[in-house]
Amino acid sequence: MPDLDRIVRDIADEMRGRTDRGEVASYIPELARVDPGAFGIVVIDRDGAVASGGDSEAPFSIQSISKVFTLTLALGMVGDRLWKRVGREPSGSPFNSVVQLEYERGVPRNPFINAGAIAVTDVILSGHQPREALGEIVRFMQFLAQDTSIAIDEAVAASEQRTGFRNAALASYMKSFGVIDNPVDYTLGVYFHHCAIAMSCRQLAMAGRYLAHSGRHPGTGLSVVPPERARRINAIMLTCGHYDGSGEFAYRVGLPGKSGVGGGILAIAPGRASIAVWSPGLDASGNSHLGRIALETLTKRMGWSIFGV
Repeated sequence: MPDLDRIVRDIADEMRGRTDRGEVASYIPELARVDPGAFGIVVIDRDGAVASGGDSEAPFSIQSISKVFTLTLALGMVGDRLWKRVGREPSGSPFNSVVQLEYERGVPRNPFINAGAIAVTDVILSGHQPREALGEIVRFMQFLAQDTSIAIDEAVAASEQRTGFRNAALASYMKSFGVIDNPVDYTLGVYFHHCAIAMSCRQLAMAGRYLAHSGRHPGTGLSVVPPERARRINAIMLTCGHYDGSGEFAYRVGLPGKSGVGGGILAIAPGRASIAVWSPGLDASGNSHLGRIALETLTKRMGWSIFGV
């Protein structure tokens, strides 16, 4: 059995010494200020043992990783009716593409591109005030991670609202096709704020454990989602979790994963581990450059690809 602690520490040391770090997200001003030299990794195995390295306790903006948890909540609220509002296919386009949305008459390709996540947020908002919906999302994250300190970074949320013109265009376009039910400003406000949740690698890996345990929360024994739904969320993460870089991630890492432009990646080794990495520099598709390399190294050394060793 490989020594997970040693492997994780070695990966953190390797990544710390690399100079090819990608570029931090500059279109959100608050994210442009993040130190590109940061790197953290946490792996929580099936027995609950935690292996960590680097800046594993430093909070960062999870951004689109929050879409995994909002998808889980929305499916719990409306079940498979959600798929009338959003598709399940890879996009093959940038995460904020307007062209694809126009071509497909306002129905987003999947729940992890921006348009799809805005539609999912609108489902959660229905029947609530924005503050109530946002509170429900944050409490869900706190429950999953067993950590009530998890909160929204208000400076990042404000920065996104000031500069989120493309997302406003996507939401307005979907509204014209009846995909968005609530006032656009309300839906966007909740969307920007849940993307601005700040978490450390440890907190994020803790929150993702239910997807590695067939939908069960290993800390409480409670069912978060049925096993079939956990499997299907993992499937969408594998095919759509890295935007137009999803195929490359599946090819190189071989695990379901979801990235965010804050530089984080949540990856799931079903039945084995929940993994979080963070390195703020992004590749051309908006995914963490060193995060993907670190995960590729980890899966090779541990033999954790879902496609076999």
